[in-house]
Amino acid sequence: MKFQLSWIGMGNVPGFGCALEGNVILEELYKSTDKQGGTALSSSRFVCTANHGFAPYAQEELRRMFGSVKSTILLPGEIFLATLPADASEAMGTIMGQPPMFLRHLFPVHFQEEGTDLAQVLERLVAFIRNRRELIDQRVSLQVRKGADSSWTESAGALKQALSEQISDLHMELTVQGADVIVSVFADTDTWYAGVSHPQDNLSDWSGGAVRFQKEDGQISRAKFKLLEAEATFGIDFSAFHQGLDIGAAPGGWTSFLLERGLKVTAVDPAKMEPSLMKYANLTFLRKNASEVKFKENTFDLLVCDMSWSPKQMARLVTDLLYSLRSGGTAIVTVKLMHKKPLALIHDVIASFEQSGMQIQRAKQLFHNRDEITLYMIKYGK
Repeated sequence: MKFQLSWIGMGNVPGFGCALEGNVILEELYKSTDKQGGTALSSSRFVCTANHGFAPYAQEELRRMFGSVKSTILLPGEIFLATLPADASEAMGTIMGQPPMFLRHLFPVHFQEEGTDLAQVLERLVAFIRNRRELIDQRVSLQVRKGADSSWTESAGALKQALSEQISDLHMELTVQGADVIVSVFADTDTWYAGVSHPQDNLSDWSGGAVRFQKEDGQISRAKFKLLEAEATFGIDFSAFHQGLDIGAAPGGWTSFLLERGLKVTAVDPAKMEPSLMKYANLTFLRKNASEVKFKENTFDLLVCDMSWSPKQMARLVTDLLYSLRSGGTAIVTVKLMHKKPLALIHDVIASFEQSGMQIQRAKQLFHNRDEITLYMIKYGK
């Protein structure tokens, strides 16, 4: 879709400073200033995203952090608009201080436009972007998403392209990754939202937190993407490890990843491994149940487990083998959320690991986790 814009009152900075009369785009108009006892109570709004079906748990996380959270569903089970009882910087400080498990991505709402006149909404959105002086001389990522019944009927990619064309003259560099500043847009049914933020304040520098990897020729499974995402999200350098233990390894997605990183890997599973892995001299494959294997103490500095099994049984199998993990060693395990009360289940699984000498570094539902979370842990003591 092509659209033409007419500008009113251009500012002093080339390409910036457009003002639209009657357009409600200023952040100050989105701050609550209810007063109690003479004190202004600020609030801020964010478009929040979780894995499909897990938005209610992301909402609960925010309620536990802030006490009172007003939410409006934008995409059932996945995206919601949250009003938090703190200004944007204070809210982000609270969230970053307690990294959420299910909240995958968020961006602050600085622009909201309602209406069925698509050309007018687009014009005002472009005016908002052009008016943001913090974009000057920066690497900027324009991230665009749309609701299922968005007033924009073409693809999100087409909307991004249309917006990019209208701001291509600005003094900034548009980029996909490695941005200094992100402009986020969500085009819903009859309301569009946008905000400007730094990547670290969005919890992810990917649009909506949807981390994408290119599938390689001969890749055994998409399970490999979980470790790739964990590597980036948790800041883990897997190539720094030497001896890895993969519990429930078949068909070998995680094993292949560790071998590619240069580790010596012991893979345990009663099922068959991908035949192409057998060529690796650094692989020892034990075709047994995890409960049947024995190792010397302190053999491994990395333990991983991605079994599609009962979470509590998985925890028992892994904790029974923790004697083979060196002190200071790392464990990465996925917890399948098969239970109707996942928060209680996660609490119990984490407790069992902590009682076995593991220190939880992060518990996070990664984009590639789907119906599970990933635990990143370090062993302390013997």
